[in-house]
Amino acid sequence: QVQLVESGGGLVQPGGSLRLSCAVSGIVFDINNMGWYRQAPGRQRESVAIISVTDNTEYADSVKGRFIISRDNARNTVYLQMNNLKPEDTGVYYCKAEFYGIWGQGTQVTVSS
Repeated sequence: QVQLVESGGGLVQPGGSLRLSCAVSGIVFDINNMGWYRQAPGRQRESVAIISVTDNTEYADSVKGRFIISRDNARNTVYLQMNNLKPEDTGVYYCKAEFYGIWGQGTQVTVSS
């Protein structure tokens, strides 16, 4: 059974930090590029960051310099470290196994004072 399970979301004040995790099971993790996406209320889902199987990374312009994506192939887990959070970062964050096109269920991130 394929599972992507996100965790680490929550409520944080502007300027704060959160670390999201996505634990993957049921697929061959280390052949997958892995992505983090987010969807704000009333908006389309957008790509936030992607990490390749060789650890190359790409970021949306809106998060460059603030977010860091990483992966631990031994733990079948991908992370998103989010720093200096802004209210516009609010949304549901999803991870995706790019090769299989499989999504997790999402974790809510709310940035508000």
